[in-house]
Amino acid sequence: MNAFSEAATPGRGRRIILWRHGQTSWNVERRFQGTTDVELTETGVAQARRAARLLVALKPDAIVASDLQRAARTAAELAALTGLDVTHDEALRETYAGVWQGLTHEEIIARHGEEYAAWKRGEAVRRGGGELETEVADRAAPVVLRHAEKLPEDGTLVVVSHGGTIRTTIGRLLGLQPHNWESLGGLSNCCWSVLGEGARGWRLLEHNAGTLPEPVLGDDD
Repeated sequence: MNAFSEAATPGRGRRIILWRHGQTSWNVERRFQGTTDVELTETGVAQARRAARLLVALKPDAIVASDLQRAARTAAELAALTGLDVTHDEALRETYAGVWQGLTHEEIIARHGEEYAAWKRGEAVRRGGGELETEVADRAAPVVLRHAEKLPEDGTLVVVSHGGTIRTTIGRLLGLQPHNWESLGGLSNCCWSVLGEGARGWRLLEHNAGTLPEPVLGDDD
């Protein structure tokens, strides 16, 4: 099937844009956030406004966001430009990381070094006694798909969430095995990935888009 015939197939033009929130003070401090409700910095708000000006050109049809304020505030910038309402869903929150939350990466390595190393090796680890990555995908991916199914033909959904949740959701939607999800690099603040609907399911069209390469500051770095 050539590109033209695939694009012409009904329902095959839908896109999902998975957009990470703007910078927080805990990102800068390399402090593990998880489900802690940390607000955006002034830089984070500026990042969200800049990214929203780019994303509005993609003519989104719907916006869904994590209810944590760093994601909700980011989503609000796009909503202001599009006039769309934002649907907030706690299933799109970042991975709950138990006792890791509030600690810097250096503190986690010092206190929970083997657990941290096992996570980086791709093993199934309840970081800090929290959620498995597969459990995050179990709660987040169905929400994304449910909203995508409501899109018109060639429609675009913007999902505003968190680095770890976005990565696990992409992995699930692409059908990758969980131990391969780490091969998807983290997202910089206010950058996004784009999934397009193809003949065999969802495909990764863009990853960590939105700016020149920047360091990934956050739980998923």
